[in-house]
Amino acid sequence: MKDILVRMEGINKYFPGVQALQDCRFELRRGEVHALVGENGAGKSTMMKVLTGVYQKDGGSIVYDGTEVEIPNSKTAQNLGISIIHQELNLAPDLTVAQNIYIGREPRRGLRLFLNERELKRKVEQLFERLNMELDPDEPVANLTVAKQQMVEIAKALSYDAKVLIMDEPTAALSDTEIDDLFVIINQLRASGVGIVYISHRMDELKRITDRITVMRDGRYIDTVPTASVTNEQIIAMMVGREIYDSTKQNRIAENSETVLEVKGLSRKGALDNISFKLRKGEIIGFAGLIGAGRTEVARAIFGADPIDSGEITVHGRKVVMKQPYDAVQAGIGYLSEDRKRYGCIVEMDVKTNVAVASLRQYVNGVGWVNRSKIAKAAEQIVEMLKVKTPHIDQDVKFLSGGNQQKVVIGKWLTQGCDILIFDEPTRGIDVGAKSEIYKLLNDLAAKGKSIIMISSELPEILRMSHRIIVMCEGRITGELDREEATQEQIMRYATLRA
Repeated sequence: MKDILVRMEGINKYFPGVQALQDCRFELRRGEVHALVGENGAGKSTMMKVLTGVYQKDGGSIVYDGTEVEIPNSKTAQNLGISIIHQELNLAPDLTVAQNIYIGREPRRGLRLFLNERELKRKVEQLFERLNMELDPDEPVANLTVAKQQMVEIAKALSYDAKVLIMDEPTAALSDTEIDDLFVIINQLRASGVGIVYISHRMDELKRITDRITVMRDGRYIDTVPTASVTNEQIIAMMVGREIYDSTKQNRIAENSETVLEVKGLSRKGALDNISFKLRKGEIIGFAGLIGAGRTEVARAIFGADPIDSGEITVHGRKVVMKQPYDAVQAGIGYLSEDRKRYGCIVEMDVKTNVAVASLRQYVNGVGWVNRSKIAKAAEQIVEMLKVKTPHIDQDVKFLSGGNQQKVVIGKWLTQGCDILIFDEPTRGIDVGAKSEIYKLLNDLAAKGKSIIMISSELPEILRMSHRIIVMCEGRITGELDREEATQEQIMRYATLRA
């Protein structure tokens, strides 16, 4: 068929001790947005790395634009017209937009000794005009929002005359408005005949932007289905091959339940304005709002990571001054940052060390010797209790999936004995099966008396998990809703309620 851009058949890939891909296939048509979905470890990234020349296949065939090809490296893929935009953007922040797009292949003058800045700007302006992008070629990338940086990555990929564009979790760090802008560009590319491979864990996005969906599980191809004729539940069932936890089954909070945390008049100039709320024992409070609403700022202020100008924090009836995170930890508060790899865990260290790092004093004797067997025992208990999927507690955290990394961070705070847990975007970047496990874990913790503040940009998640929902806009609390009365429309109304 002339409209087939890529056909991968019988793809196998072996790594020492494991078969990462077994007889997998994938097909991409011209002008199609084709979703590739599956849990972490399903083989999606490996499949795309074979297509882009990062890995070499150990079996099977790749037919590109009607011709069978070998793709031994990324340069070959790029020359063929196959480009990938990774979830973690690969731009030089101190260079301009134009310099980033043509880095390493800049137009030159004077016996090619000098850069031709004028020609560089002209080429970039032509590219932006073709893509209907409104960006300043001379703007340093560091000054751009994540959404604008993503546009630069798209322009960079298409400057190679890409016919195939692979987008890996492109909306993970974008607001709803920025996602809409991205989808406009995707539709423009689709109309021009570019084939797009769209990797995402967000089910609602698949319905909005994709034409077909290919599902992978455990390194195997499961099925390819038209997006219009399949339900989210059917996709999830194919992805996980097991029953998904029903997070709507929650424990109820007694009316006389103890208030474990009270925040009064928390303020910081330019960030927070008179934040006040209460958190009860066994309760999950969801914090909703658009990006920049101040939700993370509230969490960091409570945890002592950022200073406040005024306000009071009371824990179990006792007023506490949070000058630093250590004060919060001593008061029994744990914080799981939205950037778990940067602030949550030490990815270059093993599971047992990460579990013990926040409570190391418990494992040191009077002369300063660390009791390693005691640490190992605590880590084994956490791994068993939280069902962390790891071959052993000596495994480096960087080799675990996103969901299991998140469990290790939770285990760190449980080992410390924290009974108030702040989760900032707890399921960002993890697949639907891992999300299900995190949801069950949060509900189990709440049922055991732990109290949870959950910040999430996914409204279905907020509605599903929270006993109460606090909505913020521009550093203020603009609304509070009980679970029974809350809807996405009400939350969005409060989230856009400016002063």
